Amino acid sequence: MKKLLLALAATCALGANASPVRAFLTTADQQQLMAPSAVAAPAKADPVIRVDPRRQYQRMAGFGASITEASAWLIRNGMSPAQRDALMKELFTREGQGLGFDLTRLTVGASDFSRRHYSLADMPPGQTDPELKSFSLAPEREDVIPAVKQALALNPQLQVMASPWSAPGWMKTTDSLVQGQLKPEHYGAFARYMVRYVEAMKAEGVPLFALTLQNEPHFEPGDYPGMRMTPRTRAEVVGKHLGPLLEAKGLKTQILEWDHNWDEPWSPLSMLSDATARKYVSGVAWHCYAGDVSAQSQVSRHYPELDVWFTECSGGEWKPQWAETLPWMMRHLIIGSTRHGARGVLMWNLALDPKHGPHLGGCKDCRGVVTIDPKDGSVTRNIEYYAFGHASRFVRRDARRVDSTGGTPTLDHVAFTNPDGSTALIVSNFGAQPQRFTVQGAGQRFAYELPPSGVVTFTW
Repeated sequence: MKKLLLALAATCALGANASPVRAFLTTADQQQLMAPSAVAAPAKADPVIRVDPRRQYQRMAGFGASITEASAWLIRNGMSPAQRDALMKELFTREGQGLGFDLTRLTVGASDFSRRHYSLADMPPGQTDPELKSFSLAPEREDVIPAVKQALALNPQLQVMASPWSAPGWMKTTDSLVQGQLKPEHYGAFARYMVRYVEAMKAEGVPLFALTLQNEPHFEPGDYPGMRMTPRTRAEVVGKHLGPLLEAKGLKTQILEWDHNWDEPWSPLSMLSDATARKYVSGVAWHCYAGDVSAQSQVSRHYPELDVWFTECSGGEWKPQWAETLPWMMRHLIIGSTRHGARGVLMWNLALDPKHGPHLGGCKDCRGVVTIDPKDGSVTRNIEYYAFGHASRFVRRDARRVDSTGGTPTLDHVAFTNPDGSTALIVSNFGAQPQRFTVQGAGQRFAYELPPSGVVTFTW
C-alpha cells in the first residue's frame, strides 16, 4: 500500500501529461535484483540530478560480454538444449526479463579461457607457412561459431568484434604461442591471417564489425598465448599491411587500436601519431585492470574523431562482496566508461563454471557474467549480470548518451535517450548511507531514496 501511495504521489508531482516513470532497483544484500520500485514526490531539500536530452554525446552500440571458447563450450556442452535455449534467449533478447546484449567479442584462436592452446594456422616447431595453407576455422566450428550464430539468430542487431591473443607461433620470436614478438618478416603474413579470419567468419554467417590487432599488446603472459607489440610495430602492421589489405578487399571491418589498460594512454597516442596507420583506425579499445577510466578522454581529446570502446574487464573471487564490487563496476564500467565516451562496453567471459573455468593458464578465479554448473546445467547470475543488466536491458542500440549533472559526491549517474524517444537514467550510490535525490528531466520531476551500494535504473 505504501509503494502505491508513493507512486500516486510521484505521478501527481509529475503532472497529468508526464509519461510514467519506472524504476528498477538492485541492492547489495541481493534482496532486490533489478526489481520494480516506486518513485516518490520531490522535496525542496533534495539534491537534484538534471537530465538534459538536448545535449547529446556518443551513439551507443550496446553492452555485452565475450563468447570465449570456455563460455561457448559450457553453454553447448554443460546444459541441456532446453536450458541452453532459455539462457541464450535471456542473455541476447529483451523478451520477458532478458538482458538484451547487443555486443560481443571473440578470440582469434585461443586465450587463457580455452581448453587447449591453438591458433588457426599452427605448424610444427621450426616450420613456417607464409602462404597460410594450414589456415582452418575448424577449432572455432566446434562450439564458438554455433554459439555466436545462435546469439545472432536471437538478436540480429548483435555486433561482433574479435581480438587475437597471439599470432601463430611460427610468426614469432619464440616459435610459440606463449610470449614473444611478431617477426618483421611476418608482418604481412599476420595481416593476411587476420583478413582470412574475417573472410572465413563472414562465410560462416558471422560478420565482424571490428578487429583489434592484439589483445593486451604490452603483456607477455607466461602460461597462455600472448604477444608483445610496441606502438611502432602496431603502426607498421596496420599502416602497411592490415589496413591496405582490408581496403583492397572491400571489407568494412574496422580496426581498433590498443585493447589494453587505462594506465598507458601514451601507447595508443604514440601509435596514432603515425599518420599512415591512423587513417585505417576507427577507434581505441580499453581494459580495466590498471589506471583510471579518465584515460579514455585523455586520448579522445587528441583524436576526437575516433570512437571509444571498452572491450574487457573481468569480475572474480578476489572481489566477491556485492557492497564493494557492484558500485565499483557501475562507477568504472557502466557509468564511468560511457561518460568517458565508450560506445560499447564488454565484460570478459559470458559464462564460466563453478571452478572458474575451463581455462588453461591465466586467471584462476575469474567470474563470468553467469556461472553454469555442468553437473546439472543450473545457472547462477553473478554481480556482473546485474551491473550490466541495469544498462543493457534499458539502453537500446543507437541510443544517445545525454547530459546528466548534479547529485552528490557519492552518486554516480549517466543518462541515455533511446531511438524511440524514451530516456534511461542509471544511478549508483557509492556511499555507505542511503541517499535521497530528485531527478529533473524534460517534463519529469520525481524523487528516490537509493540504499547504500545500490543501483537503480529509471525509464520514462
